[in-house]
Amino acid sequence: MTTLEQLSQAVAAGKSKDARALTQRALDEGAQPGDLVDQALVPAMAAVGEKFKNNEIFVPEMLVAARAMREAMNVLEPRLLAAGITPKYTALIGTVQGDLHDIGKNLVAVMWKGANFRVIDLGTNVVPAKFVAAIQEFRPQLVGLSALLTTTMPAMGETVRAIRASGCPPVKIMVGGAPINQQFADEIGADGYAPDAASAAEQARILAGVV
Repeated sequence: MTTLEQLSQAVAAGKSKDARALTQRALDEGAQPGDLVDQALVPAMAAVGEKFKNNEIFVPEMLVAARAMREAMNVLEPRLLAAGITPKYTALIGTVQGDLHDIGKNLVAVMWKGANFRVIDLGTNVVPAKFVAAIQEFRPQLVGLSALLTTTMPAMGETVRAIRASGCPPVKIMVGGAPINQQFADEIGADGYAPDAASAAEQARILAGVV
């Protein structure tokens, strides 16, 4: 088994120390930093997402895999920056105004990072104007809106309308959260909907044109 294959397995299994050590070993062996991301880390998190969708693993396992990926990235990031390599796609994410829940949002952010997106997390209780300002500043390809309460679903619609009416650079909008479904996403004019964090990673790649 190659070092990259071992690294991918270590990340998927959530073995943070192994992931860090194998990342360093791969670099010492001459592997390119970008190849480690594309050929080991991204496939590992995709595999984790697939298992999550199939109910083979649950949130804790996703989080430990994300931690292992972060350990690998801590080794890689200085090399990537030195080589001028940054994620090609940027995504904003936030929980809409009036809603303070963030577990689902945080999981989606982890999966997006695992799919090699640069993720700007705006936090919770984010007013529409803050989303608009962040789009103008960061020029993302994708914006994710989260809501856990039925009472904050209207704020999601208001945010979509505010983004569309703002004259911001073109951006795809994905929505999700416990009370959200595809019908609601269609009604408010969102470009995509994801029922869980793993699906959100797949949908993000589709909307951004990665696949």
